[in-house]
Amino acid sequence: MEQRIGPSIQPLQGAAADPAFVPGITGPRPDEPEESAPAPTPESEPEKAVAEEETAVAVAETAEEAVAEAEELPADGPVFEAADRRARIVADARGVRLSLDEEACEFRWDEIGAVETETARFGRRFTVTVHTPDRRWYPIEIEAPARARFKEWESQLDAVLDAYFEDGESAGEDA
Repeated sequence: MEQRIGPSIQPLQGAAADPAFVPGITGPRPDEPEESAPAPTPESEPEKAVAEEETAVAVAETAEEAVAEAEELPADGPVFEAADRRARIVADARGVRLSLDEEACEFRWDEIGAVETETARFGRRFTVTVHTPDRRWYPIEIEAPARARFKEWESQLDAVLDAYFEDGESAGEDA
């Protein structure tokens, strides 16, 4: 007797069949019909250009504000800064700022649980990981111009951590 698989049996959808599937984030599947977007009209092109220009102006203003904020800070204490062509880390009185390409995050000192450094056994990668109290960590790798910079960066970062970072040991000394 021969069995046929009819149209009522649907293939598995979701993470069981596609590891990249994330509900609500991923686009429609190839077997699902896509709603066709209206074709761009000549009238909508100038609107897009204006919107893109406004976005560019807003980004430029935000960058100028960030530079102005950085200049307002007192430069009395130690500052650690390391960067390569893609990544950058800055640690100063405000906290720790990490950036990679266009992405950036900032941590105030009260938001940091620990700061960890690691050097590659081979190569020139210097890794700084910021740990938060809620058990999340944010690593960033910076390629050093030479392995000799590792000691210099370690000492600079240690000076910043000693000056600004309170790890809670003073509250638990009696225990």
